Amino acid sequence: MSFEMMLVQLAQGMVKTLGIFVWTLVISLPLGLVVAFGRMSKNPVLRTVIKLYISIMRGTPLMLQLLVVFYGPYYLFGLQIGGSYRFIAILIGFGINYAAYFAEIYRSGIESMPLGQYEAARILGYSKSQTFFRIILPQVIKRILPSVTNEVITLVKDTSLAFSLVYMEMFSIAKQIAAANTTMMPFVIAGAFYYIFNLLVAMVMEWFEKKLSYYR
Repeated sequence: MSFEMMLVQLAQGMVKTLGIFVWTLVISLPLGLVVAFGRMSKNPVLRTVIKLYISIMRGTPLMLQLLVVFYGPYYLFGLQIGGSYRFIAILIGFGINYAAYFAEIYRSGIESMPLGQYEAARILGYSKSQTFFRIILPQVIKRILPSVTNEVITLVKDTSLAFSLVYMEMFSIAKQIAAANTTMMPFVIAGAFYYIFNLLVAMVMEWFEKKLSYYR
């Protein structure tokens, strides 16, 4: 296979990789905030359940979680698994995994805020929701952005784990081409794609950090 053909096939796989990346962020960022609220809840039962969920998500391999989400409906309930479920299972697996990590990042940011800001907002007549979304959350985002950046960069690399469900993203295609042509070149090209992707992500996140650095 020619270099140009490898490049085209891997670029097509990169589109699918990008799809996993974008949809995982769309799912996990808001879900992580909801989970963070549960983690900080005054209800001991809810707080314990959420702590257990976060512990499982962070304590077991993402690849194992993907396999459980994909094969679980069949082995647990006898449901037939269609090919169309493959991408949905990937999004569910990635979404709930990264939501657990983002939840802890959100929680650390929220709990780092001085109590005086809540008291000042209450004196000014803000409701709890107004206080959080207008005053607290913007400051939290600014504080947690470096940690979020690290997770987003890790996500770019973790998308390669979709190969465990035989989803033809870039890494799976690279493996297939390498096996068929007995060459390392597909892995080299894939590595370059991942690096460029991560470089662009890092640049975008750095731009956001500078935009939020109001007083520097």
